[in-house]
Amino acid sequence: MSRGTVDRDYILGTTDQETLRLGIQHESWLPLATACWERAGVSPGHRVIDVGAGPGFAALDLAAIVGESGHVTAVERSARFVEAGKEMARGRGISNIDFLELDLMTDELPAGAHDVAWCRWVASFVDSPVTLVDKLARVVRPGGVAVFHEYADYGSWRYAPTLPLLDEYIGRVMRSWRAAGGEPDVATGIPAMLTERGFCIELIEPRVFCVGPRHPLWTWISTFVESNLGRLVELQQCSESWANSVRGELRNAQNNPAALMITPMVIEIIARKNSSSD
Repeated sequence: MSRGTVDRDYILGTTDQETLRLGIQHESWLPLATACWERAGVSPGHRVIDVGAGPGFAALDLAAIVGESGHVTAVERSARFVEAGKEMARGRGISNIDFLELDLMTDELPAGAHDVAWCRWVASFVDSPVTLVDKLARVVRPGGVAVFHEYADYGSWRYAPTLPLLDEYIGRVMRSWRAAGGEPDVATGIPAMLTERGFCIELIEPRVFCVGPRHPLWTWISTFVESNLGRLVELQQCSESWANSVRGELRNAQNNPAALMITPMVIEIIARKNSSSD
């Protein structure tokens, strides 16, 4: 960030630690995201808009898929994340991508007939998912697709054997998102929003898994817990001693080879804009 730039923060923060966590999260989910993009038909030459792109991990992978004949526009409200994405693109020599610092709720998306809109874990955090879908509908071309990975049942996140402090932590996370204007179970309402705006739903499927401590998706969750506990302490939504107790409970579970975790349910949505739509 340049001197004097004020970053537009998130409930989860925009620190370097959060950027690292998002990178781990993306790597954990990359096989699932890649399979989703294949189902949606993302191909060389496509114009893709990644809304709420964060530091740009998915946007950079999409740029590799669409190739030099295609283009990716990564839209992100955090100046820190935008600069991180630009730096990664320069480091990888990727030129078919633009990072734009825009707020999805207050700024218009860049005009253009995009073939694909990609939205992952964004609608859960905005204060008006309807506004988000409205804006996406205006920039996806007729015949193009809108693709979502969003939470539908965050409370499905569970451990076996039961971890009482982690259960309490999950509830606190959901309350903190809602207090900030978000909705952790947003995905169930998105298909109707898309249909009302001229899209035909091609696929709706849950993505929920039961994994052990050595699985990448366990790593995704455990790094989130560690990072977000610090954020909750910073926001004075829990004490440091309570956060340390949660960390200890999770570490004990990770050392138990018989432990299992059910991941919070994500819904994958692929919707195609009707050819007759404006």
